[in-house]
Parts: sequence; C-alpha cells; structure tokens
Amino acid sequence: MPSLAGRTRARRRLLTIGHSYCVAVNRRLAHEMAREGGEDWEVTAVAPEFFHGDLRSVRTESMPGELCRLETVPAFLSNRIHFFFYGRRLHDILRRPWEIVHCWEEPFIVAGGQIAWWTPLETPLVFWTGQTIPKNYPPPFAAIERYCVSRCAGWTARGENGVEALLPRGYDRKPHRVMPLGVDVELFHPDRNVGERVRAQLGWSPVGAPVVGFMGRFVEEKGIRTLTAALDRVESKWRALIVGGGPLEGFLRKWSAPYGDRVRIVTGIPHDRVPDYLNAMDLMCAPSETAPNWREVFGRMIVEAFACGVPTIASNSGEIPRVVADAGKIVSERSPDELADAIEDLLENPAQRREFAARGLERVRTTYTWSIVARRHLDFFEELLQRGAV
Repeated sequence: MPSLAGRTRARRRLLTIGHSYCVAVNRRLAHEMAREGGEDWEVTAVAPEFFHGDLRSVRTESMPGELCRLETVPAFLSNRIHFFFYGRRLHDILRRPWEIVHCWEEPFIVAGGQIAWWTPLETPLVFWTGQTIPKNYPPPFAAIERYCVSRCAGWTARGENGVEALLPRGYDRKPHRVMPLGVDVELFHPDRNVGERVRAQLGWSPVGAPVVGFMGRFVEEKGIRTLTAALDRVESKWRALIVGGGPLEGFLRKWSAPYGDRVRIVTGIPHDRVPDYLNAMDLMCAPSETAPNWREVFGRMIVEAFACGVPTIASNSGEIPRVVADAGKIVSERSPDELADAIEDLLENPAQRREFAARGLERVRTTYTWSIVARRHLDFFEELLQRGAV
C-alpha cells in the first residue's frame, strides 16, 4: 500500500474570465498557465459564446491542443463594452470551488462589477486593468470601480503607466503587479518564405523597395495621419503595407490612390494570420498618439513584430518606450518629420535593421513569451494565497 507521503496534493483550481478569450490566440495566457502550472494548477477559461469585437464579430473559436478547459457563456450588449454583461450561467460557474478567480475585464465596467458581485467572498479575486490615465468615471462606473477595488485580493496592470495612474485612486490598498501581454512564439516567429508568399499575393515582386508596415486599428490615436504624412516626406524608395481596419479606412484609400501599387491596404485579417503579414514587412511603424482620454497601454503589435524579427519604429506614447527599450527606434508623437527621418534612416541602413531585429527577438525571448508572463501570473496568485488575501 503506497504511503500517504507519496501522494500528490490536489491541484489548485484557477478560473480566468475574459471577453477577449473568444479569439483562440487570446487564450494563450490560460493555455500557458495550465502548462506552467503542471500538477499544481488546473485552469479553466470562460469566454462569451459570441462577441462584437473592434474589427469583427467573433463566435468563440476552438484551439487544437488547448491545455486549459474552456467554457462559454452568453454575453449581452457586447457591442457596448462598458455595459455588456454575462449570462446567468457564469454565476453557476463562479459558485464552484475555486482557489483564484482571475478577471480579465476592467474593474469599472458592468461585466467587471458583475464578476465581483457573483464571486463568493471567500474566493480571492484578481483584476486585470489596462487603465493608464486617471479618470473620474460617471455613475454607475465610479461606484462599480470602488466596489471592485474593495472586493479584490489584488490587481495587475499592463505597464508601469497603469500602476502610476491607479495608485493614488485607492488601488494602493491592494497588492499589485505589472503583467504585460505576451507573444505566442509558436505562431509569431520569423518566416521570410511566408512573407514572400504574402507579397506575391499582393501583386508585389520579390525584388523591389523595402516594405514599411503598419498593423492595428485605423483610428486617430494610432497615428495613421502622422504615418501617411511621414511617408509623403520619405525620399528613399518604399512600399507600404497597412493592415487592420477602422473608421480611417476611407482616408487611407484616398491617400494611397496616387501611389498606385506601392501601397497595399488589407482589412479583415484574423489574428492567426497577422504573423504572415508581419513577415512581409521590412520594418514596422507604431506611431501611437496620446489623446485626452487615452494613451498607449502596451503596444501588442510591437512585441508581435519583435517576435517576427521585424525592426520597429514607435512613438513615445504611454508604455511604448518601456516596451521597446533598446530594441527599436523611438520618435516623438505627432512628428511626421521625425518619423520620416527614422524611416529613411532604416530604409538606407540594412545593418541597423538587422541589429534591431536581433534585439527585438531577444527581448521577446527574455520578457514577453506567454510562458514567462503565465509564470509571473501564477507566482502572484501563489503569493496572494500565502497571504490569505481575500
């Protein structure tokens, strides 16, 4: 008969909830927490059955070989992010015994408050927030935020800007950590052959001017107008690949018309095809611009470009300089001349492009892989359990 000492302890049960989990690649955090947790953690992810995203509507996608358990629940008013809420089935899920509930929803929106209210008081609750600017929310959001902060055992922010913005607003009473987004390095990696195939599909020859890229939402705060004004100023030969979607698509198409086949604008690309288009770029620009109620929270497109070995030029908005560090070129916000000079410099200097590409790859491997980010989450959860914080 085996001794009791030889038996393994029961695994801790972690529930992680987020509307972004309806996109399969966005569940990589949950998948990696299950992998990193091994025999210590059992991970369940909850996603909406259907959600209206920024660029497209999504019915929850499956992911082959996923290590976490996935449960879906109805979501209502998902086209209004501040007001959307989950169906009653989430209440039943939250009433099961969990060691930690991880809420990947903002603590000032209705869904965040709903999760805090439905999570049993004896279960530690950890919020994620992408806030980077101190704001005074109108009712009922201010009350929701106060309740969520008082209720949680701890919270995480994507970057130091978020921590600095939130500590003076009562968040300092709870344990917290910086938790950046990660990169799926199995999906995002250098592959020039794939990049050449994308160029061919776009009607571009393998030989030609270097490709300057953009990846993201076509909105003012992503610096679309600054990028186009900069490209107008660049005298070196270039082609431009602009991938994403949003309200400035009409502006982009009008701007690109005089350039003919030098510019390609691509919309409706699912996230799992983003690496293909990144690999078609010789450099990527992320000219984000701070607005009165927004500044760059992290810059996911930057670390994804790093993982594909694409040298990057980015603005100094929000968290971007900390994310880039010495792995890319930083320029001032809203400065077409400065951005144009940086683009021209890299277009004319392949050796510097290779150097930035190598630094970006190293930065991802040491800081931004999902396995590293997942391990940091689990370490924080362990710390909260040891504190007995609820």
